[in-house]
Amino acid sequence: MADAADRGRKAGAVVFRFEPGVDSGGLVCRPRALLRFLRVSAVGRRYSVPMVSRRWRPAWTTLIILIAVWAVAVTGYHLFKNSRMTAERVRAFVDSKELSKLAPEDRQKALRELARRLNALCYEERRKVRFGRTALDWFEEMTEEERAWFVEETMPTGFKQMLTAFEELPEDKRKRVIDDALRGLSEARARAAVEESGDPGFDTNAPPISKEIEARVRAIGLRTFYTQSSARTKAELAPLLEEIQRGMESGRAFRRRR
Repeated sequence: MADAADRGRKAGAVVFRFEPGVDSGGLVCRPRALLRFLRVSAVGRRYSVPMVSRRWRPAWTTLIILIAVWAVAVTGYHLFKNSRMTAERVRAFVDSKELSKLAPEDRQKALRELARRLNALCYEERRKVRFGRTALDWFEEMTEEERAWFVEETMPTGFKQMLTAFEELPEDKRKRVIDDALRGLSEARARAAVEESGDPGFDTNAPPISKEIEARVRAIGLRTFYTQSSARTKAELAPLLEEIQRGMESGRAFRRRR
């Protein structure tokens, strides 16, 4: 019996032994063995529940990650939307100040800020500003020096290289590029007329550029006309330049018509 008890203790088992003459009926449980029994039982209870938790842990982890990604995406969208420059924000800036009443230093800051806002616009939003005449409200109040600076500052990047490339095209292709650009501007103006119908400065019947400017561009060439023109004429020519540049960069100007 003693040998069996020793083997049981070595194996970590709960040992019960009988001792005669004890009031409990001869059954004696050693305190150490009882404590070991209770400890093993507690461990068993502790590890029986997490077995279920382990099964669901990947699902809960995936759910938490999806919620976090969704929250980051929503936050990023709202930050982008609030920081994105639009024609409406440019118009609101122009309407918030009277250029003629600003002090010289404040006037320069306002012009630089307007140029920055225009340059931050995407192509479609820039066309809305051009068609709506928003920037021209201030342009009329600028000095000739301010106009020259403003036009050069707000021209799209690479437009001078575009002028050089345009002049190197054959005459028939130059004519087609101008025709396509004027057609594109007219179509864009018609679409913008619906969106900008509440803008009192939006003239839906006005051509993209005046007939006089169009005739001179075709007669002496786009680059020559641009370099010889005043700041006011360059500003009127700007939408056509941007449309031509867009067509040439996209390759649309060089595709054959079917």
